Amino acid sequence: MALVRAIADVCVPAGQGADLRTDESSRAKRFERIFTPHLDAAYNYAHWLTRDARNAEDVVQEACLRAFKFLDSFNGDSARAWLLAIVRNTYYTWHQKHRAEALNVPFDEETMIANGADPGDLESSVGSVEQLLEQKDAKRLVNEALATLAEEFREVIVLRELEDLPYKEIAAIAGIPIGTVMSRLSRARKLLLQHLQRARQED
Repeated sequence: MALVRAIADVCVPAGQGADLRTDESSRAKRFERIFTPHLDAAYNYAHWLTRDARNAEDVVQEACLRAFKFLDSFNGDSARAWLLAIVRNTYYTWHQKHRAEALNVPFDEETMIANGADPGDLESSVGSVEQLLEQKDAKRLVNEALATLAEEFREVIVLRELEDLPYKEIAAIAGIPIGTVMSRLSRARKLLLQHLQRARQED
């Protein structure tokens, strides 16, 4: 894969010794074997975070460089979750560098509960969201609705509904407790459905 070869070339310049290049070549093959199947998921996730195709490519390329550099720290758990966590961290580094103001929406579970949300009804809207995502004619509306969500909500619903990751892996990627993942998903689903309902009424 061209990206993997490029990563190996960047990490080990041509002037280095043959033994070092052979070692890095085997690491590149290991990286390719483990992570190539998850590059589409990495790009999709980055695209939803950046909301721009070119920026998503930049984030994924930088994330792959980081993943290759720290490949020896990969302990063999979920390769997809490990790579997506690096994509997320890379995105936030990129965001701070390229944006004068980051989109920050205050969020905590206590505030959400105080505003009437019930963490116990997490699954109440799951079926509705899944049905909408499966309808081809609703794809544009769903994409527009997802784009309106704050990053905290958009990333968890993308990881859960589009990438089909379990709560535990989402928590690891986002660096938040599972309870917070569940609360954010509940809120994200409600906001998504509200936006879709309004869009349909306007149509």
